[in-house]
Amino acid sequence: MASKDNESGGLLRFLYNPDTGEVFGRTGTSWFKITVFYIVFFACLAAFWTVLLVIFYQTLDAFQPKWTLDASLIGSVPGLGFRPRPPMSNIDSTLIYFKASGASSESYKVWVDDLQKFIASYREVGRNGENLVTCSSGMPAPPGKTCIYNIDLLYKTNSNCSSQEEFGYKYGTPCVALKINKIYGWKPTPYQNNNFPPNFPDNLKSNYDGNRVYLSCEGENAADQENMGPVQFHPNPYVDDFYFPFTNVPGHMQPFVFAQFLRPERGVLINIECKAWAANIFHDRQERIGSVHFELMID
Repeated sequence: MASKDNESGGLLRFLYNPDTGEVFGRTGTSWFKITVFYIVFFACLAAFWTVLLVIFYQTLDAFQPKWTLDASLIGSVPGLGFRPRPPMSNIDSTLIYFKASGASSESYKVWVDDLQKFIASYREVGRNGENLVTCSSGMPAPPGKTCIYNIDLLYKTNSNCSSQEEFGYKYGTPCVALKINKIYGWKPTPYQNNNFPPNFPDNLKSNYDGNRVYLSCEGENAADQENMGPVQFHPNPYVDDFYFPFTNVPGHMQPFVFAQFLRPERGVLINIECKAWAANIFHDRQERIGSVHFELMID
């Protein structure tokens, strides 16, 4: 019992010593000095960190990344993106699945709605883009401006790729928007002297123009190629090179084309790979460099 009393008394004297006035082993003056010290120490540390942060921000450009192309993590070969995308609850999926042939529009409503939002974003930018200019071959956008993308050109081929026609989904001929991902400063390089890679699509060779980035879609294996059927691009199977390079100008409109699958096999999962073609684009199926993959299934 005496030992426990001594321990209890020692703890109480440590908390407060009435003989010396110490609290937790320090007098009031000592606590004041150490408090002031740490306030000054952390204030100096915060000031030093702030100065370094300000200096760091002075080295950054609000519109241009410090590291670009091969020096950046993104690299110098763009991939492709596609729309429509699945809802956020299933965002990792790349499957476009719906029912056609008289099925309720609820079956494909999610895909049509996503494409409508996608198209609406272009019309909104087109109405308010003060930095937008009309471009053509040999007449790219001047510095500080960016080319307007006239999405009405998508409908010049009288396709079903329109909101009124529900982008072909109600007919079982779905339209998928393909766009080249943005890489700051990247500009396509044309193939010289028709020196095409071995797997360059034959249908693109006859009318090849080096001022364009061409697009193609095919099934990933023999069965997919047979089941996919023919594909038609709207307005054309290419994007003109005057839309490049991307320089992060406010109001930039990313060009895209529609790939319409005219007779895909019903009730079969079809693996589709779409590619972009230029001399400085190579393809890696594992890393999805220069291409995009998605699946299509129609019941």
